[in-house]
Amino acid sequence: MNENDKQTTNVFKNPVFTISMTIFLILVVWAFAGSSSFNNMTNSAFDFLTGKFGWLYIMSVAAFLVWCLYIAISKYGKIKLGPDDSEPEYSTFSWFSMLFSAGMGIGMVFFAIVEPLQQYMYRGMGTTAEAAWDAKVWAVKTSFFHWGLHPWACFCVIGLGLAYMQFRKGKPGLISSIFIPIIGEKWATNWLGKAIDILAIVATVLGKISSLGIGTLQINAGLHYIFGLPENNAMKIAIIASFTIIFTAAAVSGIEKGIDLIAKLNVWFVFILMALAFIIGPTLTDLHILSDATGAYLQNIVGDSLYVGLPGNTWSAKWTIFFWAWWVSWGPFVGTFIARISKGRTIREFIVAVLIVPTLLTFLWFAVLAPMGLESTQAIIEQAAGNEALSCFLVFGHYGLVGKLMGIITLILVCTFFITSADSAVIVLGIFSENGAMDPSKKTLLMWGILEGAFAIVLMIGSTDALTTMETLAIVGAFPFIFVEIGAVLGLTRGLRKEALLIKDFKE
Repeated sequence: MNENDKQTTNVFKNPVFTISMTIFLILVVWAFAGSSSFNNMTNSAFDFLTGKFGWLYIMSVAAFLVWCLYIAISKYGKIKLGPDDSEPEYSTFSWFSMLFSAGMGIGMVFFAIVEPLQQYMYRGMGTTAEAAWDAKVWAVKTSFFHWGLHPWACFCVIGLGLAYMQFRKGKPGLISSIFIPIIGEKWATNWLGKAIDILAIVATVLGKISSLGIGTLQINAGLHYIFGLPENNAMKIAIIASFTIIFTAAAVSGIEKGIDLIAKLNVWFVFILMALAFIIGPTLTDLHILSDATGAYLQNIVGDSLYVGLPGNTWSAKWTIFFWAWWVSWGPFVGTFIARISKGRTIREFIVAVLIVPTLLTFLWFAVLAPMGLESTQAIIEQAAGNEALSCFLVFGHYGLVGKLMGIITLILVCTFFITSADSAVIVLGIFSENGAMDPSKKTLLMWGILEGAFAIVLMIGSTDALTTMETLAIVGAFPFIFVEIGAVLGLTRGLRKEALLIKDFKE
């Protein structure tokens, strides 16, 4: 019996795997056989969690960001994620490409045009030129806020904790390992640790389902707009099924053969799309809005970070609370994947790369693409804002042949981001299922890949509003994981303090 077969046999004896898989099989059957009651459940859960616990999402994510910045500038920043003589396994470009692609690529493409437009319309669009400009700046600043430092702080907390415990302390690559400094190794390996790892799997799958949903909708919309292919459930099922085969195969093939190559292509396509948008779009507006929106972001970051609004505030629930829950739900799989590729980096280098560099690229992304929609006619603005999946293609379509090329590149980007983020999640689910194994067995990866695709198909065809249902599931999955992330902060902080005490010459 080879090693992979041995791991696959053992995985069924691991309660983390069996309980998690049972939970999702029940959910898939429920969503398929009782779609009405399933949708009612998700709607009730959304109203309850955003109405009663919106403040918890807001304050927790703000605390994660403050903690990451503190650790980066503290004496702990020089600690290596691995032995003191360890070196990084990947080049800086490969490392950054993989962490960015696994992080938020598909969502950033989906919301690049439509979020600034919807925020602009929510702000009232202004009745004078000055008021309209202020509304545009606010819209882009808000997009910066939702896609900048805060989401990457959610990923950084888990990624840093895992990389430190796994490569520096030699512990398994499990979320429960981060808790060892506060609950001890005995509790981290018994039922409490397994419960933590089950919550990580639940958050990962439910968070990934929403990204698969928006990816499918945008791919279908792009294929319909550019090539005239049908936009219906049959096409959506075909897209999910096709990409499930691709991203599962990519996960099975390994990081070096699969994710690394596609991740590099993602980054190059991002730069090409931004360059084209900058050249043919409202270039001067891009530069002005980059400056004004960045200034507004920095000026208001504290207030925005703590803003919840009145109970029942639909804007906060739809935007900030949803995004914060989404990022928390992505924390286990993005954090675990980033940790897996970060051995040999220092803590300071890790935080700067994970927190600051993607944020700067995100600012450029929205500053260049958003004005193409914001400077459109009233008719295009309303049409694009009302059709989230089609928004990019509608706006680009009014820029002639170059705009059509941009639409094709966008479609390619959604497809490649779809693959890299989904296969990253499959690998992470395999790691969690096999007690932190760095290279999970192929059969375990296949099982999780098939489950992800099947769950997405059932929700896509069984819900009256599939995207809303998927987004709500992300919020539900993220709620218990907030407490896991808080515990991870406490665990890593204590672990770093213990290490500093053990090293006599550990000074600033």
